[in-house]
Amino acid sequence: MEIVDGDEPLRPDEVWLPVFREVEFAAGDGATQVIENHGARERFSLPRLSRAGIQPENAGLAVAKGNSMEPSIHDGATIGIDKGCRQVIDGKIYALDHGGMLRVKRLYRMPLNRVRVVSDNGDEYPEEAYSLTDPDAPRIIGRVFWWENFD
Repeated sequence: MEIVDGDEPLRPDEVWLPVFREVEFAAGDGATQVIENHGARERFSLPRLSRAGIQPENAGLAVAKGNSMEPSIHDGATIGIDKGCRQVIDGKIYALDHGGMLRVKRLYRMPLNRVRVVSDNGDEYPEEAYSLTDPDAPRIIGRVFWWENFD
């Protein structure tokens, strides 16, 4: 288990990660919701972060909203974001800021500094393509390295 609830002191193999609740990341229609954070945080396995090459200070948690990334990431799933990884690795999932809308999508590199933005639920959410130099292109916040789903 990655996240452990409770207020007991951290074990040596754990780290607190902030939970970004002031904005929920959209994984569907792009609805965002402002919720105060109040210092929310959750425990996470430090060895797991280390094995993945993620620095704890670059990691944070958030909540995906919508069904565009189903079946991989369900509506309401907690996601882990590595803000230290913004380079596109084909097929990996990223948190994006797209004109103030926060989205979760798979990215693929294309020639001429372009990127494909792909939802796992392609039937409802068609593929998009952007030039990374276009001011209307999504900005990469970080790579989604972990997600939690309940069915």
